[in-house]
Amino acid sequence: MAETVTGFALRVVDGRRLEKPLRDALRPGGVLCDGEGRARILPRYFYEIPSWQVARETRLSAHFDLWEFIHTDVREAPPLRTFPRYVPCALPLLAASLELFRESVGTYVHIAANGGYRSPRHQLTCNASPHAWGTAVNLYRIGDTFLDTRDAVERYAEIARETIPGVWARPFGDGPEQTADQLHLDLGYIVAVPRDVPGDTYNPKLDDDPL
Repeated sequence: MAETVTGFALRVVDGRRLEKPLRDALRPGGVLCDGEGRARILPRYFYEIPSWQVARETRLSAHFDLWEFIHTDVREAPPLRTFPRYVPCALPLLAASLELFRESVGTYVHIAANGGYRSPRHQLTCNASPHAWGTAVNLYRIGDTFLDTRDAVERYAEIARETIPGVWARPFGDGPEQTADQLHLDLGYIVAVPRDVPGDTYNPKLDDDPL
């Protein structure tokens, strides 16, 4: 398996070189379409998490640990319910953004179960959900405030927009692309490629005719 050792505590793996059950669940470099039918390219490179203990001990920012972003249940694809597990390399960017948000609200920020990274095969993954890129999060509580009212969701969504450049907050409501019991924040479809991963050999013949 191709791997890259970085300054980060976890090793990077090329998802295309994982075993088939994992490739089928992660769909590295594959395509999902968003609600408008636009193709979005899934992440190819992942951090490998060898155990739950490592997830609990790996700090992504001053106040967020890795385990908070991988707390899923039986709705996750079976190959991804046991260790080692894999998360897209963009996940630390999400944690860094949440750290800015936490500084603004001045209190604890709680991530919901199934509210961090979800694979493309997770039962809650709908269309091209940024959760499958490791760039979306659902928050159910901030400090002592549960995010289940319009006032709470809209108040903290506005703080997020003022704090995190380019963030999208799902509006309050019961319709599609809305939320009534949590705050959904996402950074869009970011694909992170660590500096030293091998990648593919460049072929100039594919410039004009990539297919």
